[in-house]
Amino acid sequence: MEAKDHLYREIREESLRWGGELFGVADLSPGNVVMHHLPAEIHTKFPRGISIGIRLVDAVVEEIEDHPTALYLHHYRQANYILDQLAFRVAALIQRLGGQALPIAASQIVDWEHQQGHLSHKALAQKAGLGWLGRNNLLVHPQFGGRVRLVSILTDLPLQVDKPLDNSCDTCRRCIAVCPAGAIKEGAGEFDHVRCFEKLKEFRSKYNIGQYICGVCVKACRPGE
Repeated sequence: MEAKDHLYREIREESLRWGGELFGVADLSPGNVVMHHLPAEIHTKFPRGISIGIRLVDAVVEEIEDHPTALYLHHYRQANYILDQLAFRVAALIQRLGGQALPIAASQIVDWEHQQGHLSHKALAQKAGLGWLGRNNLLVHPQFGGRVRLVSILTDLPLQVDKPLDNSCDTCRRCIAVCPAGAIKEGAGEFDHVRCFEKLKEFRSKYNIGQYICGVCVKACRPGE
């Protein structure tokens, strides 16, 4: 077994043992994943990106009707906390293995005007073969649909990389029908970020949840049904 395959398997197995459910590695060559507010040489310093995901609990998501619930808010926060802990532990493991690692927080906005983090966890996960970008602007996993949360770790370890999936939403349009903002269109690239965010601000104020979340299209996104 080549060193890159051995390292991949070791990190993946530890990630799963610590509670991760999805794992993939992407090539971070310039242009593959756009980054914001990070040094220009970041792709050279960290040529690989690890994507780790966990599945949301169905019973919590099923409680959502036309707006986010207090249960979903707490669950969302805990999912992000777990993911950040996972990223911390994986980064520490990479250091013990002789590499460098840069964990990117699961839910961290660095540019509120444009609603951007350091990178798109969805884009990295898509490159790492964990799913595809759906009409709902979510990463859609072939089994779990949109009911996943993600975190990313950049690294210089020579890991094998995964291939993107050749999947799509096909004829499924459930998310379009239920979107309370009317932000979801036929094509994934047509998603209306502004209308979505305006609805999130409304929910944040109206339901006193203190977070820009919704969850309606997360509930609707169930591939294969």
